[in-house]
Amino acid sequence: MRAFFIICFLALTACAPREAAQYAVAVPEAQIEQVYVATQKALDNNGQTFGERRTGEMQYFRAAVSIPPTHEPGSIQWPEGPPDAATDFVVTETEVYGSASPFIGTVKLNRPGRETQVFVHGYNSTLSDGMFRTAQMRKDFGVEAPTVLFSWASAGDPRGYIYDRDSVLYARDDLEALLKQLTSGANDRVVIMAHSMGSQLVMEVMRQAALRGDRTLLRRISAVVLMSPDIDPDVFRRQAEAVGDLPDPFLIFVSQQDRALGLASFITGRKPRLGVIDNPDAVEGLPVRVIDFTALANGEGLDHAVATTSPAAISVLRGMISQAGSGQPAFQRYMVLTTLPALGP
Repeated sequence: MRAFFIICFLALTACAPREAAQYAVAVPEAQIEQVYVATQKALDNNGQTFGERRTGEMQYFRAAVSIPPTHEPGSIQWPEGPPDAATDFVVTETEVYGSASPFIGTVKLNRPGRETQVFVHGYNSTLSDGMFRTAQMRKDFGVEAPTVLFSWASAGDPRGYIYDRDSVLYARDDLEALLKQLTSGANDRVVIMAHSMGSQLVMEVMRQAALRGDRTLLRRISAVVLMSPDIDPDVFRRQAEAVGDLPDPFLIFVSQQDRALGLASFITGRKPRLGVIDNPDAVEGLPVRVIDFTALANGEGLDHAVATTSPAAISVLRGMISQAGSGQPAFQRYMVLTTLPALGP
């Protein structure tokens, strides 16, 4: 019976129209966030690609995403009618690069330091989803370093779970190449944040680099955040052990109310995914820190990205990041958040 309801859910959500990024004229009161995009998707299609062939080519561009003055933390204001920069997330400008070289050069030129943030989206994500979510996170967390969205070939459709798992494997070499290009200088560093199935992609790339003996690339990853990771905990342990010395900090954000990972667990054999673990046993002995956001969930987006969609979670996490930046202890090995984090070693 449960399988029947899951099938019905997937069918209904697949038929629902997906929002797409739209252009509009900028307004002075809106905030512009520059989003750099390296994508395996065709630039003439920023929506669903379920059933389409993967292009096999990387594309590079910059999008100026305008965030309206009415923006509320954690949310994306999609246009419900004609796009208006005063009330909606919109794109006001784009620049396409002919190859990786000028794209990487522009990203590095716009860094206040030597660090770049890389965001890897998850399952069922369109190019529009990824661009606007990246812009929303930059705004809500006050990110200063340039952010590169790695948009792999997700089908952007709930029916494409298996297709997306194959696409993760297909994307490994391209993400590894991007990370190497961003860290080609001796002092270059990247911070990687991945969501859902994108976490599987990041772990596979790090494992691949380790097996190739590329410790230089691994040393230049200064931090990793896996948000609601759609990974089997046993597989994650094997991946982490293959990588060896993991970046520090290495953070895992979890929530027991994550309904999207509940469906993933059912599809993959009823075993809970890494993003819903409720105790530290699954990562025992690994140099990682787990932060449980269950109590701060607000129901947005199936509670599949609480750390970036819940205003309470954003507020708490910003405080923790600020505290860590000042040199104070902010992340325990296993933390269960309420409204204020309990600090300790």
